[in-house]
Amino acid sequence: MRRATRRLSALPLLAAAWPAFAAPLATVPVGAEAAASGVEAAAAGAGAQAAEAAGAALERRVKAAFLYKFLGYAEFPEASFDSPAAPLVIGVVGADDIAAELTRIVAGRNVNGRPITVRALREQDLAQPAHLLFVAGVDDVRSARLLRASPALLTVTECDDGLVAGSVINFTIVDERVRFDVSLDAAEKKNVKLSSRLLVVANRVQKGAT
Repeated sequence: MRRATRRLSALPLLAAAWPAFAAPLATVPVGAEAAASGVEAAAAGAGAQAAEAAGAALERRVKAAFLYKFLGYAEFPEASFDSPAAPLVIGVVGADDIAAELTRIVAGRNVNGRPITVRALREQDLAQPAHLLFVAGVDDVRSARLLRASPALLTVTECDDGLVAGSVINFTIVDERVRFDVSLDAAEKKNVKLSSRLLVVANRVQKGAT
């Protein structure tokens, strides 16, 4: 159900039901207006197939913007930084398009006084430390395996059973909107403190056995 990306449209993806989180997200230059126009033009001109592709691209832009915003709602252990000026590191595996979009978003920006570095990773690179790791793809088994291989702190997935696989945050689609679930147990194991401002706008917050 949640993988029916072809049914997503621009406006529901961007007009989130939780304005407290969506408002600051809107300050990120994700090219929403251009993407929305692209969806409309594709639907009217090139047909449904092109509209589906445009909608999928927009979903990736929205997720990239969320990944950037998640950093501001997480507190990482001081030991995860080599120095007071060390950057926050975002790793992305399996989605070079999201890595490229993130690189564009974070250019010239910082979070809590720290610059941000984005790395497009391959599976063999997962031993590299990262503050946030996004594992793209809908394969639960693969996602669980990649999560186990990485020392990353704030892990984010987009598969059906991402939290079961050990992820801290898992993207989901609810009523044609990009939402996310949160596992407090996984965050605690990773020694990452999540802001209540993030939890209050999550689709679901999991604590303890389900």
